[in-house]
Amino acid sequence: MNMLGMFCIRACSGLVGRWTATCVRSLHAFPGITVDQIDEEVSKLLQLKAQLGGDDGKNQFVLKTAKGTRDYNPKQMAIREKVFNTIIGCFKRHGAETIDTPVFELKETLTGKYGEDSKLIYDLKDQGGELLALRYDLTVPFARYLAMNKITNIKRYHIAKVYRRDNPAMTRGRYREFYQCDFDIAGQYDAMIPDAECLKIVHEILSELDLGDFRIKVNDRRILDGMFAVCGVPDDKFRTICSTVDKLDKMPWEEVKKEMVNEKGLSEEVADQIGEYVSMQGGMDLAERLLQDQKMSQSKLACAGLSDIKLLFTYLQLFQVTDKVVFDLSLARGLDYYTGIIYEAVLTQAGVAPVTTEAQNGAVAEESVSVGSVAGGGRYDGLVGMFDPKGRKVPCVGVSIGIERVFSIMEQKAEASTEKIRTTEVQIMVASAQKNLLEEKLKLVTELWNAGIKAEVMYKKNPKLLSQLQHCEESGIPLVAILGEQELKDGVVKLRVVATREEVDISRAALINEVRRRTSAA
Repeated sequence: MNMLGMFCIRACSGLVGRWTATCVRSLHAFPGITVDQIDEEVSKLLQLKAQLGGDDGKNQFVLKTAKGTRDYNPKQMAIREKVFNTIIGCFKRHGAETIDTPVFELKETLTGKYGEDSKLIYDLKDQGGELLALRYDLTVPFARYLAMNKITNIKRYHIAKVYRRDNPAMTRGRYREFYQCDFDIAGQYDAMIPDAECLKIVHEILSELDLGDFRIKVNDRRILDGMFAVCGVPDDKFRTICSTVDKLDKMPWEEVKKEMVNEKGLSEEVADQIGEYVSMQGGMDLAERLLQDQKMSQSKLACAGLSDIKLLFTYLQLFQVTDKVVFDLSLARGLDYYTGIIYEAVLTQAGVAPVTTEAQNGAVAEESVSVGSVAGGGRYDGLVGMFDPKGRKVPCVGVSIGIERVFSIMEQKAEASTEKIRTTEVQIMVASAQKNLLEEKLKLVTELWNAGIKAEVMYKKNPKLLSQLQHCEESGIPLVAILGEQELKDGVVKLRVVATREEVDISRAALINEVRRRTSAA
């Protein structure tokens, strides 16, 4: 940089927003500096000023949400609220109570519980001597809660935000901050009854939300471990191979095998044996066949898991949900804390022809094309014991609804539909057809509020009746209570039905009951 440029930076540093005559005049003291040179350097500084920001000295910045997060407008929130109400209604129908836990936990509470996914935990800076992390899911905090409070029996649901330092794919409902809706049963019960109820709950919620066709895949961690053992996977590689198998819903078998061999160090022979098993799907009949399988029958662990799968399908038949449930040996679910039954619900793409495959017995089977997991869970009998000083275990099984993916689908359906989505629940608008009736309107709206009626009034002294009625049509408010001088004298209110424009005089005393009657079905 030439001497003039260096001087300009020194002389005018910090004054980019204040172009003083002193700064420019001082340049004339340098011998041999022409006006053109001064103008050129001033032009450069003006460009620098434009880059740095306006005259207030504040830097320009882009207004946006953080990566992997989003805002929700009133229409989107109305859809979310409807979905939450459906889910909470189902959880309560099955006898669950609710709890809440902090959004962050001690880091040591979370580490070592999620296998390879632990790298996605959001660490926080040291806070007064405590190393903290944002919660990764609601299951580990629930286990900590049980151990801390010495609870051995509870059926609970918990709906709250969790955080993952993931690469977001927001078009597919994958975020860094998102809600989970968890239902869990903790306690010592007879085998597979609570597990079957969790699957029944998933079936009820997905059916009620009407998201399209779905399948609930089930497997058992013991079957996977037994399969790995009889195929020749070393004990210390069980969990890492399990995480690789878990990618089969996103990657073809050839890529999964390549990862097993090239990255995880398995021989091709062992990988091929695993490949034969993880391609199997079926129901109770598949569990019975595997119990007779020459290799699988050698593993006591696998046999215990297969026996429980048979029992599970017995209960699922009684719950009338077997039409949507499939025993799938490729289902792995990578989280370390699962000890028994595991399951995952996936939506099947509408309008996509099923993939035709040849089953083990030679029959032709049809597999639906998966478009993403919307629920998952399983049994985790050892997690609470990890927090208990004496290692006392509390058997647990639960399910988590992938609510953000559900929201994405519901929003797409709403966009495609012509049906108007209401963002408020106002039942009636208090309006006037004449001037100077603000006080009377405020008295009436107060009566309605005090009676528990959802009511609204415009914040103007003398609004036009047309604008009040247009507001009702735009907002979906079904009723209007119109006041006028004559109505006040007669002790009545003119009740207008917005949809039909029908008007009827109702006595002031009967208005509240009439509003309730007309809006009870809404």
